[in-house]
Amino acid sequence: MWHKIRNTIAATALFFIAFTPISLAEEPAHNHEPKAKGLNVGEMIMHHISDAHEWEFAHGVAIPLPVIIYTADRGLEVFSSSHFYHNPVAGHEHVYKHEDYILEHEHIYRATASGEVDKSVQVWDFSITKNVASMLLSAVLLVLIFGAVAKGYATNRGKAPKGIQAVIEPIILFIRDEVIKPSIGVGYERFAPYLLTLFFFIFINNLLGLIPGGANLTGNIAVTLVLALLTFIIVHISANKHYYMHLLKPTGVPIALLPIMVPVEIVGVFMKPFSLMIRLFANITAGHIIILSLLGLIFIARDLGGAGTGLAVSPLVLVFTLFMNLIELLVAFLQAFIFTLLTSMYIGSAVENNHEADHGH
Repeated sequence: MWHKIRNTIAATALFFIAFTPISLAEEPAHNHEPKAKGLNVGEMIMHHISDAHEWEFAHGVAIPLPVIIYTADRGLEVFSSSHFYHNPVAGHEHVYKHEDYILEHEHIYRATASGEVDKSVQVWDFSITKNVASMLLSAVLLVLIFGAVAKGYATNRGKAPKGIQAVIEPIILFIRDEVIKPSIGVGYERFAPYLLTLFFFIFINNLLGLIPGGANLTGNIAVTLVLALLTFIIVHISANKHYYMHLLKPTGVPIALLPIMVPVEIVGVFMKPFSLMIRLFANITAGHIIILSLLGLIFIARDLGGAGTGLAVSPLVLVFTLFMNLIELLVAFLQAFIFTLLTSMYIGSAVENNHEADHGH
């Protein structure tokens, strides 16, 4: 059973890895203007790690997404993003116009009568962008996966797990027994649902970001900010009086040092979620940038030395790209694990009876 599962996962991973260079190396599908000779590697990288109003899977293959905007004078307006990308503004890259609105580098503005950007009108953008669509997709996948796991528990009660249950159960038990329980101690059960959801949400979105055409959701700082903010709120809602007393009067600190230590402790309260936010964002984004930069070397070599030079460096670049993709598979799990571990530790420090308490007591 495990042999078949391992082979299936390996085959799937190799399929995605093999086709990643093809997908990532393409230029934007909605760029209809003539470009100068050579690929702008920096622009290509930013295009693939940034959010967009359409979901591009490969060159020429993109799904338009709903544009939902609100203005005070017109109210709510809904239309397809294809109206933008099919109407490029001549002489301006990545600028598109639809009726009285302009999409400039993925920001929507009202257009003046002369066709210029009118920043005096506030346009509230509630569109289903690529990152939002990817987040909804991951939510659906999580519901389907864990619905199947729950059904497996009901069907195989008292028996050995089978199918998807056999794959997911060891991960659940590992996170519960090796991360959540040791970090929080007594009373960990009430935090386990949130922490398990947090781990699998980050993990599955990290994996989706590695699929060719996938969105860089966990590499979006707004997403990591919300995850860190949720941890901050849960920690401080659940914290007991010992936690807050420790902030105002750290144990064992002489009174003379309190004017120094208390501000340090308070700053530390905000630095913890800040570090969670930056760590996840930076690690996921850096991995994508490295892979895209390696692929960009092929086009740089082609522009400098011709097609033969580009072909000559391709095998070496491919080897390094495959290696980085394998590393990214490890990072996908590792970053979800670290985020969950640190969140568990922060919750544990806030709910223990005192700071010298033994979790096992």
